Amino acid sequence: MENKQIENDKVLYKPIITDIKELVHAGRNAAYNAVNKATIMTYWNIGKKIVEEEQAGTERAEYGKRLISILSDELTKEFGSGFSDRNLRNFRKFYLLFPDEKIWNACVPNLNWTHFRSLLRVDNEDARIWYMKEAASEGWSSRTLDRNISTQYYFRLLQSPKKEAVITEMQEKTKDLEKNKYELIKSPVIAEFLGFKNEESFLESDLESAILSHIRDFLMELGKGFAFVARQ
Repeated sequence: MENKQIENDKVLYKPIITDIKELVHAGRNAAYNAVNKATIMTYWNIGKKIVEEEQAGTERAEYGKRLISILSDELTKEFGSGFSDRNLRNFRKFYLLFPDEKIWNACVPNLNWTHFRSLLRVDNEDARIWYMKEAASEGWSSRTLDRNISTQYYFRLLQSPKKEAVITEMQEKTKDLEKNKYELIKSPVIAEFLGFKNEESFLESDLESAILSHIRDFLMELGKGFAFVARQ
């Protein structure tokens, strides 16, 4: 009888339960977005301060090294391991590569620091901005962004006359990305070396096949003592 009453009460109170659950979800999302934005903004401002201080120094290179080291030591003592030399250099690079706050700030609601840290690896400015905007608009996870950068997705898409095939392949390969522990890093900049022509699709699978063929030929030239087992 008691269980039946509980079930009846759940039905009766379902509307308000649903409303309150939505309030909790909304509150959590607002809190996450606020913290995320504050974190990225803090890192950018730290980078800005470091660059401005370096530019005021007379011996910039050596001065910069000392500044990063001293800052890391002091900040780590007070705030923890998130302020290592490496991280401070990343904050510095973040500011240098994204000096205009308006450009990256609009993408922050859908991007976190892990996204931006991956973007720091992209030397080409056009590619870097494209990856950032695409990741934000398409809702890429940081893992998907990192993978697409590693596989030179932007350049393959740019060069390919069969863009839909490249897009479809990317979506398929990143669909279950969390389950994939290992990813090959492929670069389309070696497409010319591998003999690709303009009419080729520049699919990632084509690049993988060509790369593996070159590895196989190289190992065979080495002679005895080396084996090429399967294609993966």
